[in-house]
Amino acid sequence: MITGAFTLLITPFDKNLNLDEEGLRNLVRRQVQSGIHGIAPLGVTGENPALTESEIQKLIEIVVDESGGKCKIAPDTCSNNLEQTINRIKLYQDMGCDYAVVFVPFLVLPSQSGVVEFYERVASSSEIPIIIHNAPARVGINIEPETYVKLAQIDNIIATKDGNKAMDHLAKILHLTRGQEFVVFTGKDTTAYPFLSFGGSGVFTVAGNIVPEVMRNLVDHCLKGEFDKAKEIHHRYYSLFEALRMETNPMAAKEALSLMGLPGGGLRIPLTRLSEPKREILKKIMKEEGLI
Repeated sequence: MITGAFTLLITPFDKNLNLDEEGLRNLVRRQVQSGIHGIAPLGVTGENPALTESEIQKLIEIVVDESGGKCKIAPDTCSNNLEQTINRIKLYQDMGCDYAVVFVPFLVLPSQSGVVEFYERVASSSEIPIIIHNAPARVGINIEPETYVKLAQIDNIIATKDGNKAMDHLAKILHLTRGQEFVVFTGKDTTAYPFLSFGGSGVFTVAGNIVPEVMRNLVDHCLKGEFDKAKEIHHRYYSLFEALRMETNPMAAKEALSLMGLPGGGLRIPLTRLSEPKREILKKIMKEEGLI
């Protein structure tokens, strides 16, 4: 079964806000060297909606090539259009990705039955396993735990990345899908340790951009039952986990990488640079942790 820490990779831009291909290679190499379990590009953290289709293809080409099979690759579709979702999955599978992460259709506010039918069609069209992406704050609806019971029974759907921070929601998904070949990841760094401590399988992590070894270790300790060690990591880095979600993700993550002298670059409109007061907070936390 799939487990681990998957870094929600940012998309680096150069000074003209073009895709920074060499910077991207540097970031992927850093992830591989850290021993991260997986890389998850093209999500919200990767500014997927701001990228062209040709940029998406080039980005996947670089990530797959630079990772060299040393970690799993799970790009996000980030689309509310069924045909576009299926086409992006085909691109990902043809380019050698291991999984496709599929966003709940946003903006259109589908019913729970509509969500199930959407994923049934997606899963039946894909040759690589599908990971659900539930992000209620971004899409306007929440996949209810009872709906997961139906989704977990669909062939080729193996997991969910759930961004709902409510622990009772996550706990109920685990309870209702127990015994099925279906696992649950949290999409929030702040909930990674508590969630893994009661049965979660991993985290899709923004902090992995900044401290990939830390996130790998946190998850590895939990999966080995070394919860005291994981708890130490959780409390040590909790302030950083929170800070990396300031304003709108990935503003803080890109700022943090730039402060470390790593490729990050600017953000494409409508996203903007992290405000100066929040930048100072982030800078203070990173200095305290010896990151800058």
